[in-house]
Amino acid sequence: MYKKTLTVALATGLVLSPMSFSVDAAKPAPNEQSDHAFDNKVIKKINADSMYNNIALLSKQPRAAGTEGEYKAVQYIKSEFESYGYETELQPFTIQEWDGGTSAISFNDEEPSFDVNSFEGSINGRVTGPLVYVGLASASEVGDEVEGKIALIERGSYSFYEKIQNVYDKGAIGVIMFNGEGRSGNSFGYAYEGQDIPAVAITREAGLSLVEQLQNEDVQASVSVTNAGVIDKTSYNVIAKKEPHPKKDNGQIVTVGAHHDSVPNGPGANDDASGVAATLELARIMAKTPTDTELRFVTFGAEEKGLVGSYHYADTLTDEEIDNMVAHFQMDMVGSRDAGELIMFTPDGNKNLVTDLGASAGARISGAVDYGQLGRSDHVPFFLKGIPSALFIHAPLEPWYHSPDDTIDKISKEKLQNVAEIVGAAVYQIARPDTPALENARVAPSPADYDFDDRPL
Repeated sequence: MYKKTLTVALATGLVLSPMSFSVDAAKPAPNEQSDHAFDNKVIKKINADSMYNNIALLSKQPRAAGTEGEYKAVQYIKSEFESYGYETELQPFTIQEWDGGTSAISFNDEEPSFDVNSFEGSINGRVTGPLVYVGLASASEVGDEVEGKIALIERGSYSFYEKIQNVYDKGAIGVIMFNGEGRSGNSFGYAYEGQDIPAVAITREAGLSLVEQLQNEDVQASVSVTNAGVIDKTSYNVIAKKEPHPKKDNGQIVTVGAHHDSVPNGPGANDDASGVAATLELARIMAKTPTDTELRFVTFGAEEKGLVGSYHYADTLTDEEIDNMVAHFQMDMVGSRDAGELIMFTPDGNKNLVTDLGASAGARISGAVDYGQLGRSDHVPFFLKGIPSALFIHAPLEPWYHSPDDTIDKISKEKLQNVAEIVGAAVYQIARPDTPALENARVAPSPADYDFDDRPL
C-alpha cells in the first residue's frame, strides 16, 4: 500500500526530467495525448441533460432527513443505481428530530393574529410577565431591567445561544425573538441545555409591531410551550458498489458521494440534488468502464443535521476497508449558475491525493482548480478516518442557499458538466487498469500547479 499523502506524480511513479516539458507547443506531449484519450472514455459520455432531469425530479419537494420526501428520494436513487447494474443497499440510521409541540403567546390577555414557533431545544412551560425590548440582546444591551420579565429580541449579529444566555443571566423568564432584517418566516431558533426558559420565534413584521406598541404602552405578555421534545426518526444512506475486474483487483477502494437530504422548507435543487445527479451520472458511466479499483457511490442522509449519515457510514467501515480506501470525492452544490468558481476544500487546508487528482484533471479539461480549507460537509468523516478527502463545491455560494428559492431554474448545465468531467476524470485516473495500485503506471498524467485560496463559502 502506497502512502495516501503522495502527490499524483509520485503516486503514479512518474519521474519528470528537465526535458519532460520541452515539447512543441503546437502539439501535445505523448503523455498529454494519452491523458486525454483516457479522460475521453469518461467525459465524452457525461450528459448534462440527464443530470438536469434528475435534479428536476429530486427537487419537486423538500427531502429533509426523516421525512417522506427523503424516503421517496432514496428509493429513486437506489432504483437508478440498480438499473446501472450496481449492488445497492439502503443503510438506515436513527436521527433525533425536534418536535416543537404547541406554542402560544398573548399580550394584555389577547391572543395575536400572527403565528408563533417554539425554538428547537426550548423547555416546556408557561410564563407571564412584562414584555421588555432588548434589541439584539448583546451583553451591553441587556441590563437588570429584564429580571422577572419576558425579553423581546431581534435576530441577528449574535448567536442564539448568546442572546438567550445574556437575558437568562439577568433573570428573564421567557424569550420572544423576531426575525432579522431581510429574513422571512418564524421557523428559526435554538435554545441550549441550561437555558431553562421557554423561547419562541415570530416574524419580523410581528416583532416590529410589538416594538412600536411598547413605545406607547406597557405590555403584559404570556409565553407557553407544551409537548415539545426530541423524537426518533429514520434517515438513510444509499450505497452502490462496483467490484473491479477480478484479474486486476489491486485491493483499493475509491468513494464518490453527495448528500440527498435538503433543508426542511427548501427543494434543494443545488443543495444537493446537483451533487446527487452528478454522482448518479458518474455511476452510470463507470458501470461499464473497466477498473482495477472497487468504486463506491454513496448518497448520504441527514447532512443538514450535522453530517449524521456520513459519520454513520464511516463508523461502519471495517479497519480493512479504511486501510484500502484511498480517496473520497464529495460533491456538494455543484450546479448553481449564480455561485462562484469551483474549489476543492479539505478539512485541514492541506493538499492530498484527491486534490492532486482534481487539479490535474481540471488542468487537462478546463483549468487547474484551487483548494482551500473547510469542513461542514460529508468529506469530514472520511478525513477523520485518515482517508484523503476533498469537497468539490462552487464558492461563494448563491444568494438563495438554504431557502425555498433553491429551484431547478437556477441550475447551470455548463457547471454541472464541468464538475462531473473533472471529478469523473480524476476518479478514472486512479481507478483505471493502467494505474495498478497507482504504481508503475504506463500512462501517468502530469501533476498540475494549484494554489491555496482562502475565499469564503
